[in-house]
Amino acid sequence: MNLPNKLTIFRIILVPLMVIIPLFNIQGQWLSIPIEYWIINIVFVVASITDKLDGYIARKNNQVTAFGKFADPLADKILVIAALVMLVEFTRLPAWIPIIVLAREFIVSGYRLIAVEKGGKVIAASIWGKLKTVTQMIAITIAFLDTNVFMAFLSGDITGISLGINALWSVMMLVSVIATIFSGWDYVKDGKNLLKD
Repeated sequence: MNLPNKLTIFRIILVPLMVIIPLFNIQGQWLSIPIEYWIINIVFVVASITDKLDGYIARKNNQVTAFGKFADPLADKILVIAALVMLVEFTRLPAWIPIIVLAREFIVSGYRLIAVEKGGKVIAASIWGKLKTVTQMIAITIAFLDTNVFMAFLSGDITGISLGINALWSVMMLVSVIATIFSGWDYVKDGKNLLKD
């Protein structure tokens, strides 16, 4: 097994580690942020870095494999969905955001399966898909280091919320949701012929 595939597997292993951290009930704060959120964020950032690293190494060293093509996007989806669900559980995010992300992933995965069945045509990722990925990673990273800002942002109650980092992650999350919708629509639009018998 080559290095890119090992990094992909490592990223998948990091997800359950990230999810079980709250079960240890770690006490204490640093900069008014719970220590467990710092640990969750470190795990998420390391996993996000391996996402970029495995693809770069695979292309650079010509180590692209069938396993990598399957596991790499799957690992990305598992990581992002797990982080979003955790943010909902921590009441830092409304549930409709991961619902939109999940719906988009099911639609895209369905179109990809049909594309493979009909001759292996690949629907290329659009600029919206790349924007979605970047803004999701940034928003999730900042969200774990903030306190209920997105909920306050949506309700219009911004009293006492510093505009800087707090507003940045709220805006990034909104942009990622918009990019998620448009990238999903691109797949539907570009792959509509796949549904014709």
